[in-house]
Amino acid sequence: MVSRTAAQAATIERQVWRTLETVMDPEIPVVNVVELGIIRQVRVGADGALRVGITPTYSGCPATEVITQMIRAALDQDGFADARLETMLWPAWSSEWLSESGRRKLEAFGIAVEGAGAGRLACPRCSSRRLERMSEYGSTPCKAHYRCLECLEPFDAFKCL
Repeated sequence: MVSRTAAQAATIERQVWRTLETVMDPEIPVVNVVELGIIRQVRVGADGALRVGITPTYSGCPATEVITQMIRAALDQDGFADARLETMLWPAWSSEWLSESGRRKLEAFGIAVEGAGAGRLACPRCSSRRLERMSEYGSTPCKAHYRCLECLEPFDAFKCL
């Protein structure tokens, strides 16, 4: 591996973060993998190796392999073909890792985000907190299906994992 100064490593890491911000979630194409909080780390190690840590939103997420391939392609295209992609399962992804911009984009797309505290979930259409959970599983295993008791619209919500 090539030895790099701390400044060079920091520059590479910033460039990689920018590249990763271009990789959209294949199931929810309004948010990128950074906003979803699934990029655990980007670092250039003491050995000069570039490592990107990825945590799936859900252990059985069918999109994990596709997302990894999309990340690999973006990194290769931007000159980071030597990056090592590492799956990081611990600690498990949490909806608390979603960025504020990611939360806003999800809500605009019609997907709410369960919070750690009771009563934090709100309808993404009318903001009512009068909700009914219809199913433990929504359109994907990491989401539950709800119905708003005010506007009567159904919606998915990322589970607070």
